[in-house]
Amino acid sequence: MRMSKTLTSLLALTLGLGLAQATLAQEAPTADAPAADGLSMGEAPADPNGPGSMYVEAEFNDWEQRCIREEDGTNPCQLYQLLQDGEGNNVAEFSLFNLPAGNQAAAGATIIVPLETLLTANLVMKVDNAPEKVYPFSWCSNVGCVSRVGFTQAEVDAFKNGSKAVLTIVPVVAPDQKVALDLSLSGFTAGFTAVTEANTANAQ
Repeated sequence: MRMSKTLTSLLALTLGLGLAQATLAQEAPTADAPAADGLSMGEAPADPNGPGSMYVEAEFNDWEQRCIREEDGTNPCQLYQLLQDGEGNNVAEFSLFNLPAGNQAAAGATIIVPLETLLTANLVMKVDNAPEKVYPFSWCSNVGCVSRVGFTQAEVDAFKNGSKAVLTIVPVVAPDQKVALDLSLSGFTAGFTAVTEANTANAQ
């Protein structure tokens, strides 16, 4: 079913402009902290490749291995995919990372959806023909609403052996509708292996 124009246009607000506006708000000068003589003396721009910056380490079909630079060189990585609707509108972000062996969850994921998502309807996800599972949303910020979920080893194996997963959300403006977003699993196995190896090496 087609997503409402309001919902699909939220990418600019949630994944783009919202973050940019938050950054500008933090960096804008205020009357309480004037520069010398009320004039800005300027400063060196932030290093785009400095600590805290994100970069794409590798691509695996429909997935990206994204890592964050740390001062000590232990750059944590995650597997990332941008989800689109049937019309090619960017709608949600899916970031997955491995967890240490021995935990109930073998992997964790952070899923960001538009602000105008009906939170009480939760996030519904299924892999191929497997039964659906329901996950709650954790919080919302200016970049969107976030669901943090865990996957067992069996569920990670289902990702490796599957062809696609489907995430379903419900828009606030149309609570009687469901918006299904395809999450491609092409390249997942190689990507998850690369992320796991990178994070394991960083932890040593």
